[in-house]
Amino acid sequence: MREWVCGCCGRWRVSVELIRGRYRYRLAHRYRPEFGGGANVVGEVSSVAELEELLRRHAPVGLADLHEAA
Repeated sequence: MREWVCGCCGRWRVSVELIRGRYRYRLAHRYRPEFGGGANVVGEVSSVAELEELLRRHAPVGLADLHEAA
């Protein structure tokens, strides 16, 4: 599984998963440990264009702000 995180705070994450033979992009928001940790899945889409729209609607970051997680 590949994963990208935002460069500003690291709380916005996009993962790419193969589900039933199709790749899905999953946008998740991670909470800070002082707020209990955990993650909230914001949405799943099947194309980069849809991912860009999902980021624009729900996150303060764009595709250019994401980098591959180590």
